[in-house]
Amino acid sequence: MANSIYEATGDGSTTDFTIPYTYLEANDVTAFIGGVSTPFTFTSNNVISFALAPANGASVRILRTTDIVNLNVSYSDGGALTAGQLNASNTQLLFGVQEAIDIAKEAMAIDQTDGKFNAQKDGVDRTIKNVATPVSNTDAATKSYADGIATSAVVQATAAASAQVTAATGSIIPDATKLAIYPVNTQYTLSDGVTTDYSAKHYQNLASVAGTTSATNATNAATSETNAQEWATKTTGIVDATGYSAKAWSIGGTDVSNTAGAGASQEWATKTTTNVDGTEFSAKEYAVGSQAANPLGSAKQWALGGGAGYNTNTTVDGVNYSAKYYAELAAAQFDNFDDKYLGSKSSPPALDNDGNALIDGAMYYDSTGKYLSVYDLGTTTWNPIVAGASAGFSIAMAIAL
Repeated sequence: MANSIYEATGDGSTTDFTIPYTYLEANDVTAFIGGVSTPFTFTSNNVISFALAPANGASVRILRTTDIVNLNVSYSDGGALTAGQLNASNTQLLFGVQEAIDIAKEAMAIDQTDGKFNAQKDGVDRTIKNVATPVSNTDAATKSYADGIATSAVVQATAAASAQVTAATGSIIPDATKLAIYPVNTQYTLSDGVTTDYSAKHYQNLASVAGTTSATNATNAATSETNAQEWATKTTGIVDATGYSAKAWSIGGTDVSNTAGAGASQEWATKTTTNVDGTEFSAKEYAVGSQAANPLGSAKQWALGGGAGYNTNTTVDGVNYSAKYYAELAAAQFDNFDDKYLGSKSSPPALDNDGNALIDGAMYYDSTGKYLSVYDLGTTTWNPIVAGASAGFSIAMAIAL
């Protein structure tokens, strides 16, 4: 117990505090509320009173500081030596020694059990203030310095993850758009810089044009009763030297189906078993098909997954995966981060943010104690990262986030 120091905590209503020590002069006693020197009055020899009650939770510290520069009593040769003089001298000396011992006891000392500096005094964890910005790896770091590193690490990690997702998925949607609806009669080049072709919309337009031609031929066929039916329905070959029937162009026929530069309207629109003209696929195949023979993949595969089953873990073109695959990767990365850093909590959490068991190395920010805490799975305890940890350790904790 201190002989010259009194500490208490304000409750917002108490103004009077009783000090447990005596003093030589009233001016030897000073009071601090929340670290700020505060005036008071003595209502009795050992009771001081503040004009305003210290706020709830505010620290109250009342110190005795005896003048040890000037002697309270001076002796002279042949003078009278009284008990009062001796007591006054000894009291001044005693008080000075007590105050020196109290100050020494309050200094941060080395714990004799492990040889480490210990800021705890009288069972209270004390805050170390006025710590300079660390320079070398063995310097102590302030909370603001560690928080700055943690914030910077999170920003950099988030930016890197975003860049990876953008790089992985950035070309899928533009390429799928080109494959499906690039302008008619205009060739596209995919993001690989090599693949050049026309879109499904272009080939659908060709089929539509072919259908229009068929309709025209059918109208002309109406003028000739002998071949009108062939212009309408023949699917086994050419009608005359000019072309094929409307039915052939509509649903397919000899020299129309699977023929270079040809293909029926229905085939260009819906065929999903093979290509239409010997090389290209239908609009439906490019939109929702799953033929293994289509090396570019359909828009549906680029969206959901490759192969006939649109599986997320199957590549679309033998190299790249679907937008859903990369989205799930991004979601998994975020979930992993969310399991590692649990955010701000007022008390140590027992489960992670998903309601699952905590993992080794999980962290959260204690909004009550104002520190980061790391979970040790081996001991199932939360370990605070307190002031005094090395800069290297703080950086490692920040990067772990």
